[in-house]
Amino acid sequence: MSEHLPRPRPSGSTRLDGYVDRYAARTRGMTASEIRALFSVASRPEVVSLAGGMPNISGLPLDVVGDAVEELVRARGTVAMQYGSGQGDPRLREQICDVMRLEGIEAHPDDVVVTVGSQQAVDLVTRIFCDPGDVVICEAPSYVGALGVFKAYECDVVHVEMDEHGLVPQALRDAIAHVQAAGRRIKFVYTIPNYHNPAGVSLSPHRRPEILEICREADVLVLEDNPYGLLGFDEEPYRALRADEADGVIYLGSFSKTFAPGFRVGWALAPHAVREKLVLAQESATLCPPSFSQLAVSAYLERHDWRGQVKQFREMYRERRDAMVEALDDMMPAAARWNVPTGGFYVWLTLPPGLDAKAMLPRAVTSRVAFVPGTAFFADGFGSQSMRLSYCYPTPERIREGVRRLVGVIEEELELRETFGTAVPLAPEAGRGYDGPHTDLT
Repeated sequence: MSEHLPRPRPSGSTRLDGYVDRYAARTRGMTASEIRALFSVASRPEVVSLAGGMPNISGLPLDVVGDAVEELVRARGTVAMQYGSGQGDPRLREQICDVMRLEGIEAHPDDVVVTVGSQQAVDLVTRIFCDPGDVVICEAPSYVGALGVFKAYECDVVHVEMDEHGLVPQALRDAIAHVQAAGRRIKFVYTIPNYHNPAGVSLSPHRRPEILEICREADVLVLEDNPYGLLGFDEEPYRALRADEADGVIYLGSFSKTFAPGFRVGWALAPHAVREKLVLAQESATLCPPSFSQLAVSAYLERHDWRGQVKQFREMYRERRDAMVEALDDMMPAAARWNVPTGGFYVWLTLPPGLDAKAMLPRAVTSRVAFVPGTAFFADGFGSQSMRLSYCYPTPERIREGVRRLVGVIEEELELRETFGTAVPLAPEAGRGYDGPHTDLT
């Protein structure tokens, strides 16, 4: 009977150690993001979080949403709570085409695939196109969620420079030529052209045709991720890249920023042949996107002035952007630099020379303010002098207080460097609750 007893566990091991050698090789690329690691700390009420990109849905007409959901259950409950199409609800796909028309896109509902947020769309596109070792070209910096997908599928990310006008065309041309000259395969260029996450800049209208022409000449697909496109503060929506290139662009959209993220409804608009593969990948991953969420979003679009609601969101986020920029202007040391976004959720701040945002984060959390270090947004370890600041969720008063606390941390770091030549590390108990410095989260 003793031969059936469990083997004694080696000292210092955990019950998970026995599974390590069984995991697929690609799981080595699956690591926690810096943002997720911050959630447990940043959600504390005493901490001003300038970290997460949670939409502020306090202005949503919850009575209208509630009435729409109640009517949905009463009138179509047996449909809403049943399996649906792997491609998504036909009526919602028609409405998605109406939404995209605001950015100049003329599309057919048959080429739309509904996904569980645009994050799943990034995953599905990468799954059907990328083999281990394939190259994906991304802006520098780039969206941490997409970088996580590319890493999980064992892609090699090549970053391309951005400036205040977005992706730099000559830098893209040079990167493509360099990769192709090395005999390597570029599967697509991943870009967030409007109100970039995390950089906060937009690709200028005069650069957009050039970017498309560069990719067309090199026979490289464009993956256009556009969750913030309707959230500009001072202008009409930019014309989408997909509006001028139907065959070479896969367009991704989402209702998470313009309605509510809890429904997890996004979509991909793809050339016909690609759409077929996306549906097959969707059916393999989830069988079908959630019917209830789709029909709830569809009912909201049908019953509510969603364009007016987006306008209200724009005004609310503009007020918060103004609060952050004014606070930075008033308090931040002169050697720091930041952009003034014209839409979206984020400011990209570069610290005074010699400071490291990731190393500074435990001290910031102790001072009850949170941000995301710039290293989270690079696949190659760069970005240590920068950070992403989010203004979408806190009130203007909290934003100003958060910047005040952040400036206090930066000034303390500068004083320590001036005194000792390097920052003095925190005592172990000072950053209690945050394990960032001890864990590779990038």
